[in-house]
Amino acid sequence: MEQAKVVEVTSANAFEAARYRARSAEAELRLPEKSERVVASGTPLLVLGDPTRLEGIVDALSTDAVRVRPGMPVLLEGWGGDRPLRAVVRVVEPYAFTKVSALGVEEQRVNVVADFVDPPGPLGDAYRVDARIVVWSADKVLKAPASVLFRSGNGWAAFVVDGGRARRREVRVGERSAREAQILGGLKAGDLVIRYPSNEISDGIRVRARAGNNPR
Repeated sequence: MEQAKVVEVTSANAFEAARYRARSAEAELRLPEKSERVVASGTPLLVLGDPTRLEGIVDALSTDAVRVRPGMPVLLEGWGGDRPLRAVVRVVEPYAFTKVSALGVEEQRVNVVADFVDPPGPLGDAYRVDARIVVWSADKVLKAPASVLFRSGNGWAAFVVDGGRARRREVRVGERSAREAQILGGLKAGDLVIRYPSNEISDGIRVRARAGNNPR
């Protein structure tokens, strides 16, 4: 009888310790264990959360994350709505992790956590979005497609179409993205430039624009 009593009291205490009162805003997000079974200590049984307090987590390349600072604006796209959602960087986590890309390349990634500025609407936990972090911006910037630039020593150059001929110009470049580059010198607004110049293009060679293409 004494042994049975001890077991009964212990079981009652364990049950009382496992009882949890959810806050009014919390909802059941996931139920990892859907069937009865014996589980080890520490096994998650129920995931609760407040769906009105969402954050965005962007796994950025470590080479890009070094330029990200708290307070920078973030645009969340590709979430299913007709316009981007605004957010702001709260923290850049101080450690990276290895992730294998779709091409099978190991990459070092860093989580960037952003808080929503716009209401997240129908978004929920673990939904997928595309994020663009604005690391630099300016007004009245002269820019050119990044595809017109090629390496020239330690700098950059581009070919400009002048009088039906290609003219090589040394170009000073400021901020760059995968698509565009800020031009600090060497080009002016309205110049016709050659995109993706091949090795067959040289200074002074005669060129013409293909029909339907915009060489600007």
